[in-house]
Amino acid sequence: MPRSAFLDFIRSAIRVRHYSRQTEKAYVYWTRQFILFHGKRHPNELDGEAVEAFLTFLAVKRKVAPSTQNQALCALLFVYREVIGQELPWMDNVIRARRQRHIPTVLSRAEVQPV
Repeated sequence: MPRSAFLDFIRSAIRVRHYSRQTEKAYVYWTRQFILFHGKRHPNELDGEAVEAFLTFLAVKRKVAPSTQNQALCALLFVYREVIGQELPWMDNVIRARRQRHIPTVLSRAEVQPV
């Protein structure tokens, strides 16, 4: 099945389940990114280790937020479970994205005076 046909198949699987259009766009986006990350190989040819490698890449190299990494994981789980019909092993080796700590900026009295 050509890749564009595969992505259309994902779209139809999402629409049958009445997911929102935003979810459809996000899941297709993450599936496309996953395919491109692995040199345009079809997800049928890839396994759980490939998913772990992609999710780790998102956290380490692209430094995505935890919610973004989780969205990519949900998209790939949907593709493998609902579209391909393959259950992925649990992702124990994935490096999870970490929340960035926001340290508040505190001004001294002298710095506040001009303001």
